[in-house]
Amino acid sequence: SSSGDEALRDKRARILSRGLPKQKPIEGVKQVVVVASGKGGVGKSTTAVNIALALAANDSTKEVGLLDADIYGPSIPKMMNLKGNPELTSKKLMRPLKNYGIACMSMGFLIEETAPVVWRGLMVMSAVEKLLRQVDWGQLDYLVIDMPPGTGDVQLSVSQNIPIAGAVIVSTPQDVALLDARKGAEMFRKVHVPVLGLVQNMSVFQCPKCKHQTHIFGADGVRDLAKTLGLDILGDIPLHVNIRETCDSGQPVVISQPQSDAAKAYLKIAMEIVRRLPVAPA
Repeated sequence: SSSGDEALRDKRARILSRGLPKQKPIEGVKQVVVVASGKGGVGKSTTAVNIALALAANDSTKEVGLLDADIYGPSIPKMMNLKGNPELTSKKLMRPLKNYGIACMSMGFLIEETAPVVWRGLMVMSAVEKLLRQVDWGQLDYLVIDMPPGTGDVQLSVSQNIPIAGAVIVSTPQDVALLDARKGAEMFRKVHVPVLGLVQNMSVFQCPKCKHQTHIFGADGVRDLAKTLGLDILGDIPLHVNIRETCDSGQPVVISQPQSDAAKAYLKIAMEIVRRLPVAPA
C-alpha cells in the first residue's frame, strides 16, 4: 500500500540521518563562506585572505572573520602578519588574533612556526572541531574559511557540521587544476552546499617592461569549466608579482595597494560573492 511505502521511506530517512551530524551554527556568525580548491598551489589561501579583506573594505559596517582550516599547512598567520597564542576567555574559548580589522584563527597560532603537524585523521578532526566551536568570534557578518586543498575529511566535516552560505572554488586555467576544481565543486553539491562561483586565478601574466600578456597556464579554462557546471565566474585574478610579495610580507594587496588592478579584482569578486549570498539572518 502507499501508506506502507511511505512509512518505509520515512524509516530509511531516519536511519540515514543518524549517520550525519546535526548542523549547528557558529555562535555570533551570521554567514559562512568557504574558499576551496581541489588542488594545492593554485593560490587559494591568497585568494581567501584578500576576499576577507575585500568584504570588509567594500562595506565598513560589516564585521569579517577568517578561519584557517588547513591544519597541515596553515598560512594565514604569515599572510595576515600575526603571531602569538590566542588568549582564553572566562568561558575557556579562544579569542581570535586581529589585524587589518579581520579576526583570525589558525592552527598556526597554536604550534611553533616551523613545527610540522604529524597527525592522523582523528586528531585533525578534533582540531577542526576546536577551531569551529571553541573560538569566541564575537559578532561577525561573514566568516571566511580557508579550506585545505582536496575533498577529504576536513571538507566533509566542515560542510556537514555548520551551515554554509556558499562556497567559492579557486583554480588556475590549466587542465590538471581544472580536473580537481571540478571534483571540489561536485563535492559541495553532494553535501548540499551552494557553490557561489569560480575564481580564475593566475589568469594572465603581463610583462612589467613591454606589457605583453602571456597566458602561462592557458586561457579561459576556468570559464569553460564554469559553463560545463552551470556556474558563474566571480572574477579573474592576474599572475602578478605584487600579489605574491604583499602576502609574503604580511601586507595583502587589498590593504597595501588598494588602487592596483589586483586589489580591484578582489574587491569586485567580494561584491559578486555578497550579491549571490542568501539574505543574512537579522
